[in-house]
Amino acid sequence: VEKNVASIRIFNPNNQRSISEVKNAYIFNPKQDDTAISYQPWLHSLPQDSWLWYQDYDLVMHTLTECYTKSPASISNSISSSIDNAKDKVADTIFYTAPEVWKQSSTNFLTIEFGVRPSGAIQDTISYESYPQPHFHQQFDLLAENLHNNQNKGLTNLLLTETKDQFERLQQIFEELDKAVHFQQLYLNLSKGYVDPQVGIACYTDHQIFDRYYRYKSAQKYSKHQAITLKELSSLQIGDYVVHIDYGVALFGGLSRVTVNNQQQEALRLVYKDNDTVYVGLHMLHKIAKYSGKNGVTPTMSKLGSTAWVQKKQKVKKRIQELATDLMQLYSKRKHAVGFSFSRDNFLQAELESSFTYEDTPDQVLATIAVKKDMEMSNPMDRLICGDVGFGKTEIAIRAAFKAIQDRKQVAILVPTTILALQHYNSFSQRLANFKVNIQYVNRFRSTQEVNTIKTALAAGEIDILIGTHTILSKAFQFKDLGLLVIDEEQKFGVKAKEYIKSCKLHIDVLTSTATPIPRTLHFSLMGARDLSIISTPPANRQPVQTSIHTFDKKVIKEAIHYEIQRGGQVFFVHNRVSHIDEIVKIIHNLVPEYRISVAHAQMPGNQLEKRILDFIDGQYDILISTNIIEAGLDIPNANTIIINDSHMFGLSDLHQMRGRVGRSNKKAFCYLIAPPSISLNDEARKRLSTLVEFTDLGDGLKVAMRDLDIRGAGNLMGAEQSGFIADIGFETYCKILDETIQELKATEFKELFEEELEEKTAYERIDCALETDLSLLIPSNYVNNDTERLKLYTTLDNINNEEQLQAFQQELQDRFGPLPVSVQDLIQAIRMRWVAKKLRFSKLKLKEGAMRCYIPSIDTSTAGKSSVEAILNYVHAYPNRCHIKNSAAHLLVIIQHIPSVEVASQVLEEMASGCSNI
Repeated sequence: VEKNVASIRIFNPNNQRSISEVKNAYIFNPKQDDTAISYQPWLHSLPQDSWLWYQDYDLVMHTLTECYTKSPASISNSISSSIDNAKDKVADTIFYTAPEVWKQSSTNFLTIEFGVRPSGAIQDTISYESYPQPHFHQQFDLLAENLHNNQNKGLTNLLLTETKDQFERLQQIFEELDKAVHFQQLYLNLSKGYVDPQVGIACYTDHQIFDRYYRYKSAQKYSKHQAITLKELSSLQIGDYVVHIDYGVALFGGLSRVTVNNQQQEALRLVYKDNDTVYVGLHMLHKIAKYSGKNGVTPTMSKLGSTAWVQKKQKVKKRIQELATDLMQLYSKRKHAVGFSFSRDNFLQAELESSFTYEDTPDQVLATIAVKKDMEMSNPMDRLICGDVGFGKTEIAIRAAFKAIQDRKQVAILVPTTILALQHYNSFSQRLANFKVNIQYVNRFRSTQEVNTIKTALAAGEIDILIGTHTILSKAFQFKDLGLLVIDEEQKFGVKAKEYIKSCKLHIDVLTSTATPIPRTLHFSLMGARDLSIISTPPANRQPVQTSIHTFDKKVIKEAIHYEIQRGGQVFFVHNRVSHIDEIVKIIHNLVPEYRISVAHAQMPGNQLEKRILDFIDGQYDILISTNIIEAGLDIPNANTIIINDSHMFGLSDLHQMRGRVGRSNKKAFCYLIAPPSISLNDEARKRLSTLVEFTDLGDGLKVAMRDLDIRGAGNLMGAEQSGFIADIGFETYCKILDETIQELKATEFKELFEEELEEKTAYERIDCALETDLSLLIPSNYVNNDTERLKLYTTLDNINNEEQLQAFQQELQDRFGPLPVSVQDLIQAIRMRWVAKKLRFSKLKLKEGAMRCYIPSIDTSTAGKSSVEAILNYVHAYPNRCHIKNSAAHLLVIIQHIPSVEVASQVLEEMASGCSNI
């Protein structure tokens, strides 16, 4: 490693590629072998006050001798040889300095060597007494004792953590363990801790204290999530069906330039029936949604001027009100039910979370906080954790289970498959090995005697965590004091199991996790009937799974298997027909006879199946040929290739889950979908496979679920009666109307239940303000020349609702495209102006011909509405020559003259809003 000391660099003979610079000259690197540059300056060309630093003098001279011996020619040994003459003579030939020339030349410089065996006479010795951080292996009593000893020796204890949360956990541990321990915090990313008595510090890192992996971080100009993907750019294409909430179903015609009062503007072009056209302003993009119905079914386009769309919306809204009322009543029951309020975290909880092998992702942190907050409340928790396969949902469940155990409550972990029960048992046992927790699992592999023993211990309260399939929901398993039910992949369970789960939600805390939720279930959570946490951030160093579609080609299969095993990995081969699985085994054996093959399927005896799975996990087999029993939960980081035969026979969620069995480490993983030729597949099968190939990025589980909705049809949230309406208006519009209806119910019929939420939301968040203007507010095409990218920026800007997000958006534009043009600055300022207009409860704002027209709904008789009207009237009375008012049955209109720009309009509205008491 080269270290900079003023203008001097340490010379490291092991660094084969670099040439170290010392005060405008060069130190020769003796291991430049065949990659060396064609010419090296002589030592005597260095300034006389240069220093030579050697990591290992003997190694330098040995390497130099080897290189010189192998050199095709040599430069004269004379130190005074002309460099220019040498360059002309040898041209492009690589030369090395003779060892004796180096030795003779180096005597003219001050030399510093590292190590214990000096090469010559020693003039001075510098000793360093620092030593590495001791290992404590999570024994915090030993750590506390060591920190006390450091204090007694006069050393300052420094604890280095990467995050504030990690330091708070350490503080909590020592507050309960030993308050007399003193240490200082530093938020630094250091690979190893050390103790330096000479400087008087003991520097300890959190990852060494908790035996966690240290993740080296490289500097990045931008994070991956900031990159624009092709899927995002193609999210809305010309010719797509869209739904405008006010006008109905239309075709998207792209971005168009329109001229208003000689000013250029940009708008979305929507084409309706009979080629009627509507241009939608940039500030009303939130009223447009892409049409999502059953794939392949063409929606009926709306006719402008017709009442059909309005009637259709009213009809849907009436039925949605009934659905929304049912949702709110269900939510009300859960909120009013009395559950168990768990205690706040103790030092053991902090110790468990800090010992997590990997660094928490931001989404994991937020989900963990939300779960623990729910558990500490008096009403029962019902939270859905939605995250892609391998994104850390199990770790959150482990933390929640441990929190429940701290209050002497029992935990049930419900899983859909026997294999997953065993996998979870291993995961929970490993993570909680340092704590006194009794964990058991039940599946069909356990003997009757073992199951009976578990039942007895469970009823006596001797088992803390029980993991099992739907069997544990039967009356035969009696918990002494069940406090938490964790459900993995709820959509895999049958109706009876779900009914039992539904009854549990009124009494105990329920935590559900899923990778590919049914979209209706997901929206059910979004609407407030369940609480929702989404984990979309992938773990560090995780790579997407490369997915491809093939016919059954023996050459492709052989090459895929050979490549994976040659790099030290293992292979899954999925064939879901037990009757033909032996034939597949023979084929694979003939293709790769040198590799070890195992078979696993659900019709095997339990003990045999369990042993084969465990043997594959232990690396005793190279290839596991199985049915889809590996679909859920099997975690084998060394298996990074999966071949799915007859993939067209699986559902989209199943395929995504099976693909999630690979790519769980930092290695590149591969998924081969084996299917008949595309021409012989039906539309749905073809679209399912292409969806898997399209959505390969980390965190695409939700996108897969939404595409599944498109392919299979929308259905509804609570029954079949709504599906026809969704087909008429599109799923997203249906959800918008549902959301609006629920917000209305929250503010009226269920006002008491949502009193806190309504107080947090200011009045302007529940209304909308349309903006019409003849000013040039747009992103110029010479600033962002891609139409689809401009549309994406417009949509993002329209959905921003606070100053922090707006500042970040502005900074991103500057970083990507350069200084903001005036029209873009005005566009951003118009967003702020709309916020103030919404606070003043304007329903529409027209900024045209140098005047501003403000529309106030006359029906607004709320306290906030009256306060806004009072502030507006005060402003009008203060400027009678500039303002005047018109009143009608529909609205109150305030007209303000002399408004030449967005900036002036914003100043007027701000002044007006300053007198409003509700802001």
